[in-house]
Amino acid sequence: MAAPTSRVWRDGQVVAQDFGLDELDQWLADQQSLVWFDLCSPGRELLERLAAELGFDVHVVEDAIAPAERPKATKHDRHLFVQAYFAGMTETQGFDSRVRVHRVSAFVVHGGLVTVRLSEEIDLAPVVERWDSDPELVALGAAGLLHGLLDVVVDSQDDVIAQLDEDMEALEDLLFDQRPQTTEVSRRAYQLRRELVEIRRVALPMRDVVNVVVRHAAEFGWPANLRPYFDDLYDHVQREAEWTESLRDLVGSIFETNLSLNDMRLNVVMKKLSGWAAIIAVPTLITGWFGMNVPYPGFSQPLGLAIATSVTVISVVTLYLLFKRHDWI
Repeated sequence: MAAPTSRVWRDGQVVAQDFGLDELDQWLADQQSLVWFDLCSPGRELLERLAAELGFDVHVVEDAIAPAERPKATKHDRHLFVQAYFAGMTETQGFDSRVRVHRVSAFVVHGGLVTVRLSEEIDLAPVVERWDSDPELVALGAAGLLHGLLDVVVDSQDDVIAQLDEDMEALEDLLFDQRPQTTEVSRRAYQLRRELVEIRRVALPMRDVVNVVVRHAAEFGWPANLRPYFDDLYDHVQREAEWTESLRDLVGSIFETNLSLNDMRLNVVMKKLSGWAAIIAVPTLITGWFGMNVPYPGFSQPLGLAIATSVTVISVVTLYLLFKRHDWI
């Protein structure tokens, strides 16, 4: 387990940081202090001991360390439990998704916030910067710390959705390229659809998370001036939900358009092949006819060659102009 990260505020000023787990209950007992304590990759025994000391529900301990849990917020007698996912993008090969999500769990108690990360890949430095940049938010207590955490989570998801939006615009340009790259369009469209599913899986439930937090705010005695913060946060998650919905429709349209364009290109190719086959069939017929061992106009004479050549050229040119006029070739 990585070393815990912690901080204590009093009257908006940092008075202690990086203290150990054995000091956590002492700081939380101080009514004048606001405490944040973070655990990275803790074991079950450590979480169970922490839950016993702080009165956490036993079920949330299982949720905090389980490998796959959906974003959620649940209210308990002595704390509020919240789970959310940070999101990011990375480079991959082939059809693998570039979206990476990492879960963070938060226990909101009176006078403090305890976070649990399952991976060191989650960097909470932006969250701390968010708190430091807005002293008024920290002054709102543990609920203010929770808002700062969720705000950074939502921003990380927003960045991923924005990147997917840009990738879809680039895919649209490739879709209507004069030199069609059918396989590349299909591959990238499939990858974008898969990535969109993954980000929607963690972004859409955030509306319910924020709703639950706001609904139980009064029960925890949180200040009323905290409501505008969460209203703004809900507006962001609602916008993300609508954004991903439109992107899902767009990637579906790209799939359908790509199929339609492929069918159209195939029809054009078949039409051109049929036109050229008709043009080639005429001189074949003429030369085959004049090549028979029967008398014909100009038989065994130079005139016959001239007649056959003239009829072939005139027929080919006539058919070519006719097909070209009707856009068949």
